[in-house]
Amino acid sequence: MHRPVKSLTGEAGGKSRLSKGLARHDRTSMFHRQLERSVISSSKEETKSLLHRTVLLSKMPPDLVDKRKVGGYYESLLQRLQRFHQGDTITGLLMLYPNYVIHVVESSSDVLYSVIQDLSDMQKQQEERPLHLDSKILVMSHNIPSRLFQQWEYKVLNISAKRLDDNLQREPIEKIISETITLLLKLGMHMQKKCKESHNSPTDSVLDDAPELIIPQNLIARLLEAHELLTPAQFLHNYGAPLNVIMDSELVWPTLENMLPAKRP
Repeated sequence: MHRPVKSLTGEAGGKSRLSKGLARHDRTSMFHRQLERSVISSSKEETKSLLHRTVLLSKMPPDLVDKRKVGGYYESLLQRLQRFHQGDTITGLLMLYPNYVIHVVESSSDVLYSVIQDLSDMQKQQEERPLHLDSKILVMSHNIPSRLFQQWEYKVLNISAKRLDDNLQREPIEKIISETITLLLKLGMHMQKKCKESHNSPTDSVLDDAPELIIPQNLIARLLEAHELLTPAQFLHNYGAPLNVIMDSELVWPTLENMLPAKRP
């Protein structure tokens, strides 16, 4: 059993990079438009305490023998982020499969975007031994009513690759995504229930208690191949892109209407 981290998180650099990429005086992104709507419909205190959840999927290098290196990396990252974003509690679960990673993080939007930014930066770096080869964002849920997890921790899963049944293999990717999210929600609720029944119940035994809620590796592999899911870089680009895009035609002088032939009566 690995030591849980009750309060976690990236340093000022992570937030400043994110802020520089997203904050523009003359442009508005989709994220900032959504935030404005939340501010209008909620008080300042309510807006500050909004809770969000993201689920990240990754493939690990085949030569990474000690999976706990990934757990240790995120434990350190989230501790730095927690110190920087004081008051933003970080909870979640990092599940380390033999070949893949599922990472559920619950916290403020600043923390989640810092985690995604770090994952994007990690994949851009040409390291000899990277921790992740491919990554996708399964879901980003805003303004969730409550947490699924009471703390952040990681768990190494010693399981063999389970094959998807033929019926699930033939399903459209949208249903695969929905089934995966449903399993994760059920797993979180199962862990909540077990923790309430026994406060000293370790995560290992709770997960071993419900093997049917563990997502098969083949399903993760299929999700990582899905073009419908965004990579961390694509996600950050889309949410940082301005809504008031200037079209090329707006930069032409004289304007197009003056260039068109006059209509005959």
